[in-house]
Amino acid sequence: MTTSAAGQPLIPQPPATVTALRQAIRQIAPAALPAFTRELDQAADQSRQSSDLAPLQRFIAQWAVYVHIQRQPHLAADLRRWEDTAESGDALQARQAASEIGRILDEAHAAIGLSAR
Repeated sequence: MTTSAAGQPLIPQPPATVTALRQAIRQIAPAALPAFTRELDQAADQSRQSSDLAPLQRFIAQWAVYVHIQRQPHLAADLRRWEDTAESGDALQARQAASEIGRILDEAHAAIGLSAR
């Protein structure tokens, strides 16, 4: 992963297009490229079968949020920490973690101009 100056995003937020998101993922999270490609293929198939763009729109929104979070190492680390806490087995901690994960995702949606989940 590319490093950044303290607190600065690794890259600017790319436009919410398949090409721009793929390029961003290639830069900041190359290990996620196979999942990106697999999910893109699934969304495209679903859109073709239903003659509906909603699956592709959901795919783009999901990956735009992913890129928004991953391009900020401190935010990505916070999310991973809360995800680990959610799996800890302690119900109180899991509820707090779910709340924090929701907050991070809601803020990411808002930052890229999407309505909340």
